[in-house]
Amino acid sequence: MKELLQAIVSDLVENKDAIEITEDEENADGVTIFHLHVAPDDMGRVIGKQGRIAKAIRIIMRAGAIRHNKKVMVEID
Repeated sequence: MKELLQAIVSDLVENKDAIEITEDEENADGVTIFHLHVAPDDMGRVIGKQGRIAKAIRIIMRAGAIRHNKKVMVEID
């Protein structure tokens, strides 16, 4: 799942070296949380107008997780 998030975000940002993804352990509800950090200049590209790109990233990640019988959440920091 981390690789999927990396692939999605790397196509959106200019500074690919600044992408940092951390993964929390599964919580009591069985949800794995991914924390996405990008360069401040690329934050707008990842979030998009009215959060549309961020929402799309979250939807794709949830759809990918369902294929592996998992639950994920993406937080953009």
